[in-house]
Amino acid sequence: MKSSAGERFSDRIALGVLTRAFPPELVDEVIAGCGRVERRHRLLPARVVVYFVLAMCLFCGQGYEEVARLLTQGLEREGGRGAWRVPTTAAIGRAR
Repeated sequence: MKSSAGERFSDRIALGVLTRAFPPELVDEVIAGCGRVERRHRLLPARVVVYFVLAMCLFCGQGYEEVARLLTQGLEREGGRGAWRVPTTAAIGRAR
């Protein structure tokens, strides 16, 4: 089943489960425990990179940009910091 924007309903469910299984507070705690808290605000904060890596596991048949698009749409629906931009493949590669 697809929405008018071409997004599959199952994609929305998968991303919702991801953020509920790994709440932002838990992700931030793990990042801090690894000493990887960012010093500057960037397009790809550490928390988003963690969610991106997890989303790549859920959508293993998709390319980086498609997974990033699904993730940013999911983050916008979850609320938070407002509008998200889909990062480029180069930015994703550097963040990994």
